[in-house]
Amino acid sequence: MKVTNLEVFVLGDPEPSERVDHRIDALAFLRIHTDEGITGLSEVFAVPPGVAKAVLDGPDSMFGRQIVGEDPFPPERLWTRLYNGMLHGNRRGWAIMCIGAIDVALWDICGKALGRPVYQLLGGGERSRDQIWSEAQRREVVPYCTIWCRDFDPVSILAQQIEKVEKLRDLGYRAVKVEPAYSAPETVVELARLAREAMGPDRIVCVDVAYLWNDVGLAARVANRLAEHDVFFLETPFPVDSLDAYAGLTARSPIRVAAGEHTTTRWEFLDLMDRGGVTVVQPYMTTVGGLTEAKRVVELAQPRGVLVCPGNWGTQVLGAASVQLAAWSPITPLIELGAAEVFWSPLRRAVQDVGLPVVNGAIARPTAPGLGMDLPDDLIAHFRIDRGDGGVKSTGFWANPEKFGER
Repeated sequence: MKVTNLEVFVLGDPEPSERVDHRIDALAFLRIHTDEGITGLSEVFAVPPGVAKAVLDGPDSMFGRQIVGEDPFPPERLWTRLYNGMLHGNRRGWAIMCIGAIDVALWDICGKALGRPVYQLLGGGERSRDQIWSEAQRREVVPYCTIWCRDFDPVSILAQQIEKVEKLRDLGYRAVKVEPAYSAPETVVELARLAREAMGPDRIVCVDVAYLWNDVGLAARVANRLAEHDVFFLETPFPVDSLDAYAGLTARSPIRVAAGEHTTTRWEFLDLMDRGGVTVVQPYMTTVGGLTEAKRVVELAQPRGVLVCPGNWGTQVLGAASVQLAAWSPITPLIELGAAEVFWSPLRRAVQDVGLPVVNGAIARPTAPGLGMDLPDDLIAHFRIDRGDGGVKSTGFWANPEKFGER
């Protein structure tokens, strides 16, 4: 089998009729083609579509020149080739994210070629009986649903986010993450209290303050108060490069401290764990450098007693890769999900509808080959905002709004 082409297409939501909590403006996706007709899919999260096209689109792109004609087996070999090719240049940032997208798509191809889900190629289900207390943990992946809101004054944050917490609870979701961004400490604690009250004692509540502080003392005081409400982790209290601040907090915090959504490669995660003392790391499956690199992060985190809970603010294409890692990983109790039920985004909803389903708050261990999902042609055509020649469709071009639920 040989890689024959790399194709980038850009999807986005239509213009909403009113102000909404979140909209996907333009998100690039990668499809890798082979001479046997097997294709691999990936989302290119957080990379500007123009950059993704220059680096990934076609046999003459930056990385296309290096992998067209190559055998996709094994993905690790091509990962090393692409990364080592940058040793005299940019080994981080958008370049590593694009390698990550290639890597996820290659794993998808390999799984399809072998007729197996990707997690089995990563090593199978590694949860041992000594690390679980429920047989269900062997068979399912649990998402925590991130919540965002339209307005960020204290009254609106509490009202809008708790309304979504209650909706997710009633839908059977087992874990949520509230985001009191731009908030005073009292609002952070009150939102956690209300979320715990709404979810009850047996479900999971996490808190993300979105790089809010630079004061270790303040962060430690808030962490102690969050512990009263059984918060599973406190995410990104400081800018991600403030490793000394993380170390100061993690030495004092009674709850787990999480970070890593924009962190690339295993080496940056080593810094988070060893210098920052972070106890929950959150690699995005493409941002970190792909499933190949995410697997290495798990292998480094396990002997350090650190959990790996993949982040995902993109769609369930990225989410499918997270599920595959979690189905293999012995230290991944949760993965992130931006649940379409509580966001305005026709694209997010459409992708979730064709993705791995959440049933009773969990995703069953995948059985389909590859990532376990693909994007139908009509979905791509409906939400596509690039014309294939670098141009962009005009707003309002979308067809079939009845099928895909725009409003």
